[in-house]
Amino acid sequence: MILIELKHYLSEKKRVSLNELAYHFDTTPEAIRGMLEHWIRKGKIRRAEGACGKSGCHCHLDPATLEIYEWCVPGTV
Repeated sequence: MILIELKHYLSEKKRVSLNELAYHFDTTPEAIRGMLEHWIRKGKIRRAEGACGKSGCHCHLDPATLEIYEWCVPGTV
């Protein structure tokens, strides 16, 4: 099930952009947002707006790259 895969991916990466999630799971950002809402309601993931922090990044070219999600339950999956 992709919800479980999404949870495991975020718990491993800790901080991921919406675009990276959509690319990894080969789906649209809108579909990923819907799945993320499930984990946000459960308190496992949170949305953190801001720059990706990578030097030389061109995040300003695509707003979805600024939509960052973080795993917020340390040490658990």
